[in-house]
Amino acid sequence: MSRIALVVGATGIVGQTLAARLLADGWVVYGLARRPRTDVTGVLPVAADLLDPAGLRTALAGLRPSHIFFCSWLPQATEAENCRVNSAMIRNLFAALPAPDAVEHAALTTGMKHYLGPFESYASGAPPQTPFREDRPRLPLENFYYAQEDALYAAARQHGFSWSVHRPHTVIGYAVGNAMNMGSTLAVYASLCRETGRPFVFPGSPMQWHGLTDLTDARQLARQIVWASTTAAGRNEAFNIVNGDVFRWKWLWPQLAAWFGLEAAPYPGEATPLAPKLAQDEALWDSLSAKYGLAEPDLTRLASAWHTDADLGRPVECVTDMTKSRLAGFTDYCATPASFFDLFARMRADRLIP
Repeated sequence: MSRIALVVGATGIVGQTLAARLLADGWVVYGLARRPRTDVTGVLPVAADLLDPAGLRTALAGLRPSHIFFCSWLPQATEAENCRVNSAMIRNLFAALPAPDAVEHAALTTGMKHYLGPFESYASGAPPQTPFREDRPRLPLENFYYAQEDALYAAARQHGFSWSVHRPHTVIGYAVGNAMNMGSTLAVYASLCRETGRPFVFPGSPMQWHGLTDLTDARQLARQIVWASTTAAGRNEAFNIVNGDVFRWKWLWPQLAAWFGLEAAPYPGEATPLAPKLAQDEALWDSLSAKYGLAEPDLTRLASAWHTDADLGRPVECVTDMTKSRLAGFTDYCATPASFFDLFARMRADRLIP
């Protein structure tokens, strides 16, 4: 009997890559989003708003997924609202399913804010102990990741399915219009520097420039999610997920520059955020798009400078431990430079960058 997946948030970095992985493995895949893509061969689109219970019930009528993959969140003005809204989306989903007891497993993607705190108090206070490990207690703060987890646990108890939680670091992958997309943001930044002759300056903090860190390829994340959802060792567990290597930005930055035919500029010794720079470049990107016949003239659909600034501007070290899932049997690995280079090549092939 075929495994039937419902990927919630199917147009994002995680959801798109996960859907492709599931299709390659022979799953039946439904992709839920408010505005689902209809041009992805094999993904059956489901148009629904997770905050509209009645509409959600109608959209899901007749669907009996064996596996739920929740890869969606909706940013709000405060963390209290983040908690309320994003946990409600999970509760609404399971309440709307016509046969929730038919679900075998549900996987939730969260992230490093589990250890670093929410946006309102992100990486503030006492420096967190690294490497991040899954058995660390929750921070004494409101955090919508915790609220999402609690909603998932409650649904699992009620309907009798197993669950897994996946905590990636910054995800590098392909998506247009995504709210948090470092890889695409840096590709736009480098393209503008090459076009204008501006210096390609690392915009982050001294700690991020000099210190060790790691990242998560969306394909690596997808592999772990599928593994946990189909393996006894992955049931009812939370797992960190990163590529498996560690690096320093001062080592990687010249490699990213070279891919675009640039020289990496000397590090200025302090953060020089991207957001104010790219905010002035929307018209420039529009003209650059016309010049090179690019497919997306709207810079804001490719670059999320606020998110890249938040990640690269952290004043704390970020290193993630992968021992738990490795001992459980997930041993996949991905080299971080290739995460960027593969993304850049795909963006160029799709005429998203010149």
